[in-house]
Amino acid sequence: MAGVVPPGTTTQSEAPTPTKEERVDYMNLPCPIPYEEIHREAFMSLKPELFEGMRFDFTKGLNPKFALSHSVYMGPTTIPSQSSETIKIPTAQYEFGANFLDPKLMLVGRLLTDGRLNARVKCDLTDNLSLKANAQLTNEPHMSHGIVYFDYKGKDYRTQFQMGTGALFGANYIQVEVLLM
Repeated sequence: MAGVVPPGTTTQSEAPTPTKEERVDYMNLPCPIPYEEIHREAFMSLKPELFEGMRFDFTKGLNPKFALSHSVYMGPTTIPSQSSETIKIPTAQYEFGANFLDPKLMLVGRLLTDGRLNARVKCDLTDNLSLKANAQLTNEPHMSHGIVYFDYKGKDYRTQFQMGTGALFGANYIQVEVLLM
């Protein structure tokens, strides 16, 4: 019992040391995250994904850069209706996927049982410039679509230009703002 220290007391070596207050260098702030990530975070917070049903995912890596995936989903699909009641139709679907992941190149493809093909590409062209592309191909007329993004990262800003099917064009710019007082 002689070696036990009562609670609430500390020895000299355990005493917290006072730390000097860290100052923020407002002229060297990090580059902001892309606009689409801010949008995605806000959307996920305001409208969480609710899941009803069953999903089974299996991924098998064939080598350090290439993997295959299988996914089975069983659950209802919600159909919009003009009344206040929601219409839910039971569905089941299988999805086959292939992934290639490299530090400068990412290729992701998914093939669904209804004939849709989803593909994503992300390629770092330089340290500051990257290319992203998303596509969904389907056998239904006028339902396939694609979009290409060019992202440029500056020292304290990011800019993005996007082009897509259906005359879709967009641009955004986000910058760290320094207020000097």
